[in-house]
Amino acid sequence: MDFKLLHPEIQDFIDKNRDATITKLALQKNPFPKVDWIAILQQIEAKTKVKDKLPTWFRAKNILYPSKISVEQTSSEKTASYKSQIVSGESLIDLTGGFGVDDFYFSKRINKIAHCEINADLSAIVQHNFEQLDVRNIQCYTGDSLAILVELSAIWDWIYIDPSRRNDAKGKVFMLQDCLPNIPENLGRLFNFSNQILIKTAPLLDITAGLAELTNVKAIHIVALDNEVKELLWEIQKGYIEKTTIKTVNIAKEKQDVFEFVMDENLISPDYGSPQKYLYEPNSAIMKSGGFDEVSIIFKLKKLHKHSHLYTNSEIIDFPGRIFEIENTLNYNKAEMKNYIEGKKFNITTRNFPETVENLRKKWKVKEGGNQYCFFTTDENDNKIVLICKKIK
Repeated sequence: MDFKLLHPEIQDFIDKNRDATITKLALQKNPFPKVDWIAILQQIEAKTKVKDKLPTWFRAKNILYPSKISVEQTSSEKTASYKSQIVSGESLIDLTGGFGVDDFYFSKRINKIAHCEINADLSAIVQHNFEQLDVRNIQCYTGDSLAILVELSAIWDWIYIDPSRRNDAKGKVFMLQDCLPNIPENLGRLFNFSNQILIKTAPLLDITAGLAELTNVKAIHIVALDNEVKELLWEIQKGYIEKTTIKTVNIAKEKQDVFEFVMDENLISPDYGSPQKYLYEPNSAIMKSGGFDEVSIIFKLKKLHKHSHLYTNSEIIDFPGRIFEIENTLNYNKAEMKNYIEGKKFNITTRNFPETVENLRKKWKVKEGGNQYCFFTTDENDNKIVLICKKIK
């Protein structure tokens, strides 16, 4: 990393051109011949990207940014803040430090943080940025993190890992054994240095597959931001043999919707029923969790069908997801569609239905948008139905 990028004139140029089109800017003559033009453009592009994702870094002076990929892959401040609430104690070592956003938030709760990063340039950037952000309790180490773990020869309250997929694993089903570091292979070794391990994975990882590869999983946190699942957090405790708790959180502007349950093969069956006055659609974190029966049982809602994952009742309740008032329930047939759906404007959703949204719009000439919602789904008797609704939440 060229630290000449921190020259006040260059920093001022970067700030003034944040909203510029990079491709057009690249055609201009470099106003700072002693500094690589591509590096300046990369700083502009990166700073533009972090405005909403990393507002603390965006607002701070003299921050340096790594490659576009590193910026894209880093946690957002909102998810990093949530992550920090899981850990406690005196010390934590991050074996895959990256841009350091998670460690910045860990450092607010834990006194001693070790940031390990194999990329020397990235490690230098992170160390510099922590100084600008006035963070004094994080020590940066460069090199192979597993080797650093052994060299430091310390016992940590937590080990944190955000493994990355190996290049030769592209196109394969997402497995932890295809990542670096290989956590399933090294889990026993890691327990020599800490009793508690927190692993971050992409939402692409199947929960059942992850549980098959790992042991001692105390809890799995499914974290969504504005109803888009961003990461899975695997809380592992040495010697833990009890049932795994699933914790879902959807972080929105107004509040956090939290729903949790214990994975239990002996769970009682939920109640099924026909559409009543209100329709409930779980948020994306719950959908990822697979806790569809638990939603019905805990919230005392009736499921429309085993595979529809839509719920109903006659009185409105607080619910972690979207809530609709059902205005009409139609049988899915040509006559009903022509009378109530064809040629009109609706927001369409399908759940456990044999046709796609695109096909339904084309087939019934439905325009997109408006204030009404159509749910094409299947009821408890395997009948195809359409629910015309208005959104409450």
